[in-house]
Amino acid sequence: MASAEPLDDSPSPADDNHIRSSRMPLAIYLLGAAVFAVTTSEFMVAGIMPSLSFALGVSVGEIGYLISYFALGMTIGGPLATALLLALKVPNKAAFLWLLGLFVIGSIVTAIAPNYGVMALGRIIQGISSGGCFGIALTICASLVSPDLRGRAVSVVLAGLMLSPVVGVPATAMIDQALGWRASFWSIVVLAALSTTVVAIGVPASKQDVSADLRTSLKALRNGRLWAAYLTSSLIIGATFAAFSYFSPIFTQLTGLSEGAIPILLAIYGVANVAGNLVVGRFADRFTIPILIGGLTILAFALATFALFATIPVVAITAFIAIGLFGVTMNPAMAARVMRAAHPDPMVNALHSSVITTGLAVGTWAGGLGIDAGYGLTAPLWVGLALALLGLLSLAPRAARKIAS
Repeated sequence: MASAEPLDDSPSPADDNHIRSSRMPLAIYLLGAAVFAVTTSEFMVAGIMPSLSFALGVSVGEIGYLISYFALGMTIGGPLATALLLALKVPNKAAFLWLLGLFVIGSIVTAIAPNYGVMALGRIIQGISSGGCFGIALTICASLVSPDLRGRAVSVVLAGLMLSPVVGVPATAMIDQALGWRASFWSIVVLAALSTTVVAIGVPASKQDVSADLRTSLKALRNGRLWAAYLTSSLIIGATFAAFSYFSPIFTQLTGLSEGAIPILLAIYGVANVAGNLVVGRFADRFTIPILIGGLTILAFALATFALFATIPVVAITAFIAIGLFGVTMNPAMAARVMRAAHPDPMVNALHSSVITTGLAVGTWAGGLGIDAGYGLTAPLWVGLALALLGLLSLAPRAARKIAS
């Protein structure tokens, strides 16, 4: 275990050896655009499942696995790709461009895929490059602003993630309906290529823009505070997606809403995500732990309310919106906590993305397991509540030390 670190959340003086700015640089927004491109590609399959199922001659369930293949590449391949770039001592900006280039290649593979196997391969390649891109994007982001602005800068970068289900996924679905599924995947190729170009031109490469070596990065992972932060992040995302993954059948079969209401609810949820992310980003640096505690408390209450009153439309919809406002929107605070627990190098951030994806997968799997076990459609909501309460427990030692100090 690494040596003990300060109990407060104040930035370390060692954090000052990067480029800093008192204002949000344009480069931060360009990084957000790149995140938008890779995240849209991750979730776009959900909007074009019928077309892909017919074209590739497989079931809708097998098309759903294409999302899992992306997540698998992101969870396992992202950190491995990052480790390779660290071992080769590739500068951060150059590493980011290499990964974006790999993402373009993976996107081309999906666009030209003649069968399901090639499509799955392209999705894995996309996932690997996406996982690495997230880690390095956040590292570059941290290098461009002062430590007290990192949470706000992260919220701008992650706004790309929040906007993808609101703008990107519906757009690719519309392209599919108008021009076919291949056009949807080619639109991602174009978007990724444009992102690569603007990052190459608009994101500065400083004299200090060199990735930490692999040995230093691995040493940083021997930090108990870092793994505690990872655990909380995983539980937050797991709690949120345990509920979100099954909201459609809950609303249509329990609440009694029509299928036509689902896209509207999804859009409202997406707007709540974007708004919550930007608000949390404003305060994440100064109130990291209070935001996590307060957010998890409200999230737990919303999940319990949704589970108990799923048959009452007004209450169920209000609870669902609350989950959108206080779930994944804690991302800037989660990232700020990780960046204070350890120096924000690419491996630290790539592993953070990996554990978040793992939390998403576990929450979704556990929710489905509850349904299959015969506990009904509210089972995922109770699973989410359990994970949210575990998230609060993971923060209890930290909060107690803060009070004691």
